[in-house]
Amino acid sequence: MAKRMANRQKKVNLLKRTSRKYLISAVVLMLVSLVPLYFVTQHFIRDETDDSLKSTLYRIEKLLGEGQPVKSIHPIIEVQETELTGGITLKDTLIYDPLESEMERFRQLSAYKKANGKMYQISVRILLVESEDIVLAILTAFLGIILIIFLAQYYFTRQHTKTIWMPFFENLHRIKTFSLLSGKKIELIETDILEFSELNNELYTLTEKVALDYKNLKQFTEDVSHEIQNPLAIMQAIIGTIIDDNAVNDQQFQQLTELQQNVQRLARLNKKLVLLAKIGNQQFASSGTLNIVEVLQQSIEDHQEMGSVSINMEAADPVEVHMDPTLARILTDNLLSNAVKYTPEDGQIFVNVTNTSFTVSNTGDQPIAAPEKLYDRFYREDNTKKSLGLGLAIVKKICDSYGLKIQYAFKAQYHQFSVYFPQH
Repeated sequence: MAKRMANRQKKVNLLKRTSRKYLISAVVLMLVSLVPLYFVTQHFIRDETDDSLKSTLYRIEKLLGEGQPVKSIHPIIEVQETELTGGITLKDTLIYDPLESEMERFRQLSAYKKANGKMYQISVRILLVESEDIVLAILTAFLGIILIIFLAQYYFTRQHTKTIWMPFFENLHRIKTFSLLSGKKIELIETDILEFSELNNELYTLTEKVALDYKNLKQFTEDVSHEIQNPLAIMQAIIGTIIDDNAVNDQQFQQLTELQQNVQRLARLNKKLVLLAKIGNQQFASSGTLNIVEVLQQSIEDHQEMGSVSINMEAADPVEVHMDPTLARILTDNLLSNAVKYTPEDGQIFVNVTNTSFTVSNTGDQPIAAPEKLYDRFYREDNTKKSLGLGLAIVKKICDSYGLKIQYAFKAQYHQFSVYFPQH
């Protein structure tokens, strides 16, 4: 039970899981797409920058060819006569910008041109910071637009998915609340989605089969209980009559007594096995709120009347537990019977009740060798004890039915069985 609860806590809602994966993939795609967008944008801006530099160079060359003077504008345009010759070069360079009073990165186009019989070295430049700002602005705008698109798509996709899966979640709720004890068939919402429709058909078939099996098992349990109890009662009555007639010798009397004890043992075994089957079939449906302290007090009084072992109880205020009164009494009786059975004549039994649990402790010489087998059917730690080995199995079955947790411990020469109430 605890393991199932722990596993359930790790589970994630279907819509949350799909939405989370969508968002993660969207963010990854956006971030990945920024990289090629950055380089592609930078490449186009660089091409446009180079084209602009070539256009400016052409205009200056044309002006020089027409004999018009061209003044240098540092650091944007530099025109000077030279004796050198060379080709056209494009490069990035750092130049001091007097306007900003610092070194700035420029894209520079340099060329040697001849005009009116003179050789000129012409350098035109464009500040690269502006192009980088353009790239950054484009990336920011792209990121904002894509983010808005993804969020809108996420919202509409989530709403659409919720609408599609609505019949599934509603049917899941109906399956959780479905009970075989009601005797009614499960009602599921029909849908035009093929997979959901096929799932509904399989659920109808499965629940009908389970309901039929449950009905047959319940009937079988009742029939076995009735049919076995009657012959056993008759056998006990016949054995008692034979013994009362005094027509038997000592050896026959001993044999009949042993036979009667085994018949009684078989009757008890039948009752306990039928009880286990009824608990497993959830045939105890009259669950309500009861005071577990009162139930323990009644069990203690009955056991003290039958035995010589003293039983002391320490209880807090009334502790309310939601369970069937009959099963609550069986639970406390079996734990106390187990404690009485395995307590020495001079030993003691203590019952401690808190708001979260109750513990039955009894004197013992040594811890149980195989505590993991305590709740197995027909398991007995000590074969010398006349026990069916079903008492603790029934206790465990009752605890599992109501979400109770039972634990065994051996502390300070005491065997301790603690039952913890579910925390709501």
